[in-house]
Amino acid sequence: MSPVSASSRLNKNLHQHYRSLPQGDVAQVTYVWIDGSGETLRCKTRTLECEPQGIEDLPEWNFDGSSTYQADTSNSDMHLVPVRMFRDPFALDPNKLVLCEVLKFNRQPAETNLRVRCRKVMEDVQDLKVWFGMEQEYTLLGVDGHPFDWPQNGFPGRQGPYYCGVGADRAYGRDIVECHYKACLYAGIKVVGTNAEVMPSQWEFQVGPGEGLDVADQLWMARFLLHRVCEDFGVVASLDPKPITGDWNGAGCHTNVSTEASRCIRGDTHTHTHTNTQISYIHSFTAGVADRGASVRIPRQVGLQGWGYFEDRRPAANCDPYAVTEVIVRTCFLGCPGGGDSPENSEPVDKMSPAPPVIFHI
Repeated sequence: MSPVSASSRLNKNLHQHYRSLPQGDVAQVTYVWIDGSGETLRCKTRTLECEPQGIEDLPEWNFDGSSTYQADTSNSDMHLVPVRMFRDPFALDPNKLVLCEVLKFNRQPAETNLRVRCRKVMEDVQDLKVWFGMEQEYTLLGVDGHPFDWPQNGFPGRQGPYYCGVGADRAYGRDIVECHYKACLYAGIKVVGTNAEVMPSQWEFQVGPGEGLDVADQLWMARFLLHRVCEDFGVVASLDPKPITGDWNGAGCHTNVSTEASRCIRGDTHTHTHTNTQISYIHSFTAGVADRGASVRIPRQVGLQGWGYFEDRRPAANCDPYAVTEVIVRTCFLGCPGGGDSPENSEPVDKMSPAPPVIFHI
């Protein structure tokens, strides 16, 4: 059994006593942002005189960027600009969690603030009603970096029984997964499912479908909640794409994509136009129906019925969802160099009744 953190062994009943004390009319608001690594989240909390009802009620704040890899000590103040507000599943109502963009001293986006560019691109294709659904895989580790509940000096049985598995010898850490699921729902995040993955101690949750920045914002906050829930349990959630060397599965963030046209019955022309793109890849690009070894998978039912979505299987677990959704839109819909044709050049599709929003494999 991998060791858990010392803080997780503190008296939780004592903690709950203080958490349940009345706080009057004030609200605790926790500001969350992406630090200079582009992967790690930071947070700090302030008190507001009343419960905020919307983003307009949240003041900008600042932080020491020299301690987050985002500024020099001599010019360290960075701006926190609230962009999305969520209910706080830890401190409960009326307290809030707030996702923030980070701006430099000159009000320009910080280097790891990819949301600004993503927002502009999504505005350019808003008429297409592009939907995304993102499947976040992660691995539970002990504080020593060893996979949670693996034998301390060895390995569990070979992969095979763990995917969507049930039982103490197959599902490692389900309590954490279920608590995170409920925390996301309480916060207002559109988590639509979860499952155990192929490697033991590896899990997945899915966020979406949604347009534009919506899914990327929600995925970042869902990651924050995952880390906070794991903190309470004394374990670590890793988004490392290959946390364990050898013949063990890695972790990805498969991204499902559709447009209003492809979601309509007989939208197959649009689906294939968007997936048969010729862009630069590290090695090669492939696409196939029901092929999980391909760069892009067209789900079996989409291939049969001719409408729906495609799944880009290339994004790694630690990807920035703003960057992923932006580059997919640029490639498939904006005719960028090396990208696909714009939708206007595709054959017209009869717009019949919209298809059900089947956007995930779960």
